[in-house]
Amino acid sequence: MGRLKNDQKKNIRIKSKYLMKILAGVDEVGRGSLIGPVYAAAIILKKTINKKLLKDSKSLSKNKREKLFIYIKKHSIWAIGKASVQEIEKINILHASLLAMERAIIKLKIKPSLVLIDGNKLPNLKNYNLKFVVKGDQKIPSISAASIIAKVSRDKFITTLSKKFQNYGWSTNAGYGTKEHLIAIKKYGITKYHRKTFYPISKFK
Repeated sequence: MGRLKNDQKKNIRIKSKYLMKILAGVDEVGRGSLIGPVYAAAIILKKTINKKLLKDSKSLSKNKREKLFIYIKKHSIWAIGKASVQEIEKINILHASLLAMERAIIKLKIKPSLVLIDGNKLPNLKNYNLKFVVKGDQKIPSISAASIIAKVSRDKFITTLSKKFQNYGWSTNAGYGTKEHLIAIKKYGITKYHRKTFYPISKFK
């Protein structure tokens, strides 16, 4: 009888450990842009959040993203990581994206027991339990939340930047290679915020 009680206690401890698992979701934004840093967000959702509201940032309107941006921050533990234009040009956009993710994860105030990362690559982080999820921003609420936080954070930075460089239309194209942006590059030249190793920027040097 005493042994049975011990086994029951052991099972309770195992279940409690499982229930207390701290899950973080991670996503990046800005890989395809021709300008600026790449951003990543790491998010640990609190129990108070309504997960049904969380969707991939690309499927949401700008207004909806900005409202959810405020909501998610109130109901999560979150952190932002970045990799600069210089780092992108030195180590390439893939490794810079992974570096931004790494920085976001490390900045979390609580160390997660499991980190789910959107895509099919993992940052080089020791002592963390990392797993990638292909199309995770469409499947995992915490990754969806991370996509929203990263997207809105970067958009805010680009919008501020666009006030100094009004000829490039960054406030609407976010630095991506739109026809408007490419015409402006030909007319006004390359700025220090352009990723000079990216095509077609590289052919304009």
